[in-house]
Amino acid sequence: MSTSERNFARRIDLTSLQLFVAVCELGSIGRAAEREFIAASAISKRLSDLEATLGTTLLYRHARGVDLSPAGESLLHHARSVLYSLEKMQGELSEYAEGVRGHVRVHANISAIVQFLPEDLGAFTREHDAIKIDLEEHLSNEVVRAVQEGAADLGICHIPDGTNELQTLPYRHDRLVLIAPAGHPLTATQGPIDFAASLDFDHVGLHTNSSIYVAMHQAALEAGRSVRLRIHVTGLDAMCRMIDNGLGVGVMPQRAFELLQAGIGSRLRSVTLNDAWSRREIRLAARDFSTLPVAARTLVNHLHTPAAAAEPLAA
Repeated sequence: MSTSERNFARRIDLTSLQLFVAVCELGSIGRAAEREFIAASAISKRLSDLEATLGTTLLYRHARGVDLSPAGESLLHHARSVLYSLEKMQGELSEYAEGVRGHVRVHANISAIVQFLPEDLGAFTREHDAIKIDLEEHLSNEVVRAVQEGAADLGICHIPDGTNELQTLPYRHDRLVLIAPAGHPLTATQGPIDFAASLDFDHVGLHTNSSIYVAMHQAALEAGRSVRLRIHVTGLDAMCRMIDNGLGVGVMPQRAFELLQAGIGSRLRSVTLNDAWSRREIRLAARDFSTLPVAARTLVNHLHTPAAAAEPLAA
């Protein structure tokens, strides 16, 4: 941090930021004063001092209340981010006082969360019960961005092509299969099929930015076709239910389907895909594994097992 940046940080008062956010949320200095139990004149003075520090107008004051200036809108975004980070810091530090000895922020995609992480994280917490893991589900590209920006210590996902800023390690392999109702024409074959054969039928798909849908879309383009997408869903269990009720066919990881199949009986079938993109690798990602906190490195060592790293892609 440069000298000018340090000086700027010292001039910003957190209480003034909190009051600024309150005024913005309520649209009035008076209402903010009532909620925050502080005199309206004191809030007005703090806001004026904040504007003087920043050298720009943050609020347009009028008889009905206040409106944000363009600079005020920008500050509101950053102020909320700073205050949220402080709340998280307070929460994490209070947990250390209660016995937690480590905190790891993990972002992972749905394939990793459904197929592998419940068992792996369960085993980890039984061995390291003083380490707390915050796990959030995101699309693979969002996982990568969170790690790059420092919002997550560790990412677990399919790493998009061209991602060179992060260090990665093998975690698991999975295989995508086509899911269709029993008796569907695509389930009649005795062997694998090309994904292109499914393009004559309606599809139940995940989010358009998901790694699975992106691969499907690219495969359809290469075949000179398009995916007949009938409905988007946000989860693999919802996909199975939609397929089970005749809304189309879908593509999902094989192990995820096997885990979910108990809830849908034998009404759905999986069909192996010939396509090379159906065989995938899930990787661990960090900005620098060597600089991770001890708790995060301990988790990486648990997840990056020799067996997992050596596991071959399904043929």
